[in-house]
Amino acid sequence: MLTLYDHGNSVCCQKVRITLRAKGLEWEAIGVDLFRSEQYDPKYLKLNPKGVVPTLVYNDTPVIESTLICEFLDETFPDPPLIPKDPAERARMRLWSKFVDEGLFEGVVEISFSAMFRERMKNLTPDLRERRFENIGDPRRRDRYTSTYELGVNSPFVLHAVYAYEKAFKFMEETLGERGPWLLGKSPTLADINMMPFVARLSYLELLGAWTNARPRINEWWARTQEWPSFKRGLSDLVTESEFADMRTHGPSIRAEIDALVAGLQKN
Repeated sequence: MLTLYDHGNSVCCQKVRITLRAKGLEWEAIGVDLFRSEQYDPKYLKLNPKGVVPTLVYNDTPVIESTLICEFLDETFPDPPLIPKDPAERARMRLWSKFVDEGLFEGVVEISFSAMFRERMKNLTPDLRERRFENIGDPRRRDRYTSTYELGVNSPFVLHAVYAYEKAFKFMEETLGERGPWLLGKSPTLADINMMPFVARLSYLELLGAWTNARPRINEWWARTQEWPSFKRGLSDLVTESEFADMRTHGPSIRAEIDALVAGLQKN
């Protein structure tokens, strides 16, 4: 029995759902409303002490951290395989996990926050806004959110985000040229699944072109991804119209600033 504690438009949950679909698995979904701080409910914290989503429960055992969940699923349900058997190829696959976990995750949060959630926070009462910041818990994450709330795209954390994507996309374009059509060759693996939600978010915010206008192989990969059934059923089909509209409305409002930041990095 698989149970996934989930939040619809969370990139980390999307990564796990794509993996579940690629494996042909069924699961019970339990929603965790992040905007109501349900991730800090004591019952949920017993499953996931970090107070984040997703959490997978398999045979009464909770598994946390999306990268670990995806690898757990591949090891527990080995067909079709999403992790290469060859150790060198497996290491190459995990490079993409490192890009995500050490830069792109925080990066996509900062970009999304500066485009969309910052405006929502502005509309809260000062008391409720302060309570939201207090509920974040992790001091590093609270500092990032506070900076992005106060400074928007001018926050240094947004520049860090833009740099993380630039570094990943430069390597991605080179890798697809050498190995393609997927990151490790002829079939999608966890390397591709790791990247899919993070590319999707930029695309839905209408910001992706800032990095990929001169990177045709990434654009070809993204077009291929959008046609992959596991991506559709695990991510794009589950994004609501209101979520799409929100991203399309707010993303372009920061496009000029993002373009300038990317252009500055590409000159160096």
